[in-house]
Amino acid sequence: MRKNDYIELKKFSAKIRIEILKMLKWRRYGHLGGSMSIVELLSVLYGKQMDIDPNNPKKEVRDYFVLSKGHAGPALYSTLALKGFFDKELLYTLNEIGTNLPSHPDRLKTPGVDVTTGSLGQGTSLAAGLAYTLRLENSDKKVYLICGDGELNEGQVWEAFQFIAHKKLNEVIVFIDNNKMQLDGNTEDIINPFDIKKKMEAFGFYTQEIDGHDESKIDEAIENAKKVKDKAVCIILDTVKGQGFPYFYNTPANHSPKFNKEVDEETDKVIKELENFISENGGM
Repeated sequence: MRKNDYIELKKFSAKIRIEILKMLKWRRYGHLGGSMSIVELLSVLYGKQMDIDPNNPKKEVRDYFVLSKGHAGPALYSTLALKGFFDKELLYTLNEIGTNLPSHPDRLKTPGVDVTTGSLGQGTSLAAGLAYTLRLENSDKKVYLICGDGELNEGQVWEAFQFIAHKKLNEVIVFIDNNKMQLDGNTEDIINPFDIKKKMEAFGFYTQEIDGHDESKIDEAIENAKKVKDKAVCIILDTVKGQGFPYFYNTPANHSPKFNKEVDEETDKVIKELENFISENGGM
């Protein structure tokens, strides 16, 4: 990746984080931790990799995105707003009665949302169905699927993985956000996932494990996955829950925190640092 492209993606990541934090600070609560851990992936997908059109979200020939860990909706909404799928002011309606931005993505409400998700595990099956449809249509488009590591507790995920691997559906690229925490604590304490890479390989996936906060490594891994023709493909992202917000590192409280005066102050600090980074690298 060229240095200029890398900087632009880093700036896009910073902008996504800023919008997430502004939105949640306004709402006074929300799914912060799992949203912040997938920012760099969303930056690469929507900033470089995906064939999408904000002016025609449902165009017939396009790539598809499935956020199976639907509680990370704030990250997706921020990304879509920044790409022009809808006005950024809509972000401040998150979770309101009658909003088009519900807590978890709804394809019937939000422009740019391809699949309704929220019940953990189900997005994987939906992504498998989309990918199989692309196979039957001889399409060269992709489905990009994000699963959470806590979500791997769901048996439905593994049933879908088995189908994807059996059919060698490389039309879908599976991303696992391995931020090592879930709602109630550390994943290894709730239900130990053991070695996720070995498990995916045993299921028949070509599997890469990378730094999930390095845009260049994410982009390279996606390019590698696209070259695989005879296997299902998976990219495991080594991430930090709440990435970019040190105040919330290593605490279960980062899953969906309530905002108070102290959190507001920390939020403002992070936003200022991100804005300074953008300014120092050529501005918005």
